[in-house]
Parts: sequence; C-alpha cells; structure tokens
Amino acid sequence: MRSAGAIVLLLSLWAGAASPALAQSPLDEEVNASTQVLREIMAVPLTCIPESLLREAKGIAIIPGMVKGGFIVGVRHGKGVLATRDGAGLWQAPVFITVTGGSVGAQAGLQAIDLVLVFKTRRGVDGILKGKLTIGADLAVAAGPVGRQASAATDVQLKAEILSYSRSRGLFAGVAIDGATMHIDHRANAEYYALRPGQVQPTLPASGVALAQLLTTYAPPPPGTGPAVVVAPKVMMPPPISPPDEHEAVRQQLVAAAERLQRVLDPAWQQYLALPAEVVTGQSLPAGGALEPCLQHYQIVASNARYRALSAHPEFQETNTLLHRYAALGQPRPAGTIALPPPPGR
Repeated sequence: MRSAGAIVLLLSLWAGAASPALAQSPLDEEVNASTQVLREIMAVPLTCIPESLLREAKGIAIIPGMVKGGFIVGVRHGKGVLATRDGAGLWQAPVFITVTGGSVGAQAGLQAIDLVLVFKTRRGVDGILKGKLTIGADLAVAAGPVGRQASAATDVQLKAEILSYSRSRGLFAGVAIDGATMHIDHRANAEYYALRPGQVQPTLPASGVALAQLLTTYAPPPPGTGPAVVVAPKVMMPPPISPPDEHEAVRQQLVAAAERLQRVLDPAWQQYLALPAEVVTGQSLPAGGALEPCLQHYQIVASNARYRALSAHPEFQETNTLLHRYAALGQPRPAGTIALPPPPGR
C-alpha cells in the first residue's frame, strides 16, 4: 500500500523525467491555468469544494476563463481540461475539452468565469470520453455544496451525477448550469501528447502530471492502491486535415470582431447587434433567414446619420464587412457557376 505522500513524490519524479525544459506551449498554459484555478479554489476552506466529494469523484472538469457574453443571451464558450480516475482510482493525465452553450446562474454582462464540474459517477465520465455530453440532458446536474456543506447536501444534490461550481470576480460558489454541451478536443489532445523532437516514445508533459499530483493531494486514491504510475489517457487521432474552409474562417473572424465591438457598447446595443447563436458556436449553419434580422440591424446603423458615431467606429465597420461577407458565402451557388473571389474594387 502506498500513502498519498508517496504517490505525490512519484508523480513529481515522473514529471521531472517526462518533459525537458522547453518553452511552454499554449496547451501547457491551459493545463497550468486549470491547475491554478483548482489550487486557488481549494485554498479557502470555508468556500472550497468539500474534499469528501473530491475523494468520491470519478472526474473533474476545469474550464478557466469561460467567456460569458451578454451580447449573445445564453451562449457561452470555454476551453479546459478533464481529469479522470482509472479503474484503480488513480488520477490520470488530463484530456482537453470545449464547453459551449448553457445557462450559468443569473450572472449578467460580458465577463469570464472559472467553471468547475465534479463528476460523481463513472457513467458521466464515460459519456464525455465518448466524445460529447449535454449537461442536464444526458446527466442530471446541480449546484454543488461548498466548505462544510457537504454533509448537508440537498436531495437534488445527492441525486445529481454532476455538481457544478463557478468563480467570478473572486467569488466561488455552487452554481446552476444547464444545457451546456461538452466535447473532447481531439486535435488538442493529439498535439499535447505527440512525440517531441528527439523523443523515441511519448512522455507525459509536466503540466499534466502536476495537475494529477494536485488532485492526488486533495483526493487520494483508495487504500491498497498499487504503484502510482500516471499514464496518458487514450487519445483519438484527429480526422485528416481538410483544405481550409473559407466560410468557417470568415465566421471565426466575424465572431472575434463582434466580441471586440461588444466591449464598446452598452447592454441595449449589445443585444441589438447580437450575432445569431448558430454563428457564434459554429456547431450548425444558420437556418434560412436567420441572418436577415441581424443584417437589417447593421444596415440601419450604417445608413442612418443619427448613428454616425457608431457606424464610423472601426470595430463596427469591421464587423459589418465580415457579416456581409459571411452571409454572401452562405448563399447557395447556382449550378455550373465558377467559384471566384469578388470582382476587383469590391
């Protein structure tokens, strides 16, 4: 039998041997940010996730800085990691996930929140590892208790398979979340666990081992667990890279431009110039006519002298241009026509 201290030591040694001193990649930074969120949350005993819940947890998802935009009602997007236990109860290195949509409590305005999901059952973990999970539809979710509230959990919390928490402006608490879709980010996983220059076989990145080490500190494996050998999760290879999709490239530019525009608008204008949710998430093409109201709103602003201060603003002009370009690319091309860029001067 190995103690939690011995497991932590082994993980530390593994981390030191696993990755040479290299500049951190964006994926390493994402894992480190998740680790820091967990460390800061657990540092306040009165408002932390109860360790009794973590000890029983089968997995934990951490999404640092999940963007909640007031300009798109109910639409959120974030990237983070999911750490799970293996069959013996040992914490494994993380997999990368994305979370889109859903309603997170009653918070308002454009802000970023840290979202933490504690998976109480293996069914929940297996559901997301298969590729996709809709919180609240595939699995019951409830706002989790904090601090010493674990023993006073409500009936809803006891029955839920996922307990959700959020931290905004330094305040951490259980929060209602429903309707969010969680996906495995296969491309990020393949990149994170790929062979590095000079390596003969893959080794675990130090950032992933550090997260497993921290989780082991808060939630040790069951007594009698064997040697603490942390392994990388099974990562599916991404599909073959296809030629760039101009429509998707413009959509991403449009969403980024719209987000910059929202930062200079008041809430009423944020709602008026909102992009359709389908455009923001990119998970489905806008239904026929779905873009028309949005195009009309931008056209009204651009053609009315009362709104010249807005229509002359660079962020509005960029968003308006990309919106019309995105709409044009989405129009079906008549059969037999040649795919060409716009004529000169347009």
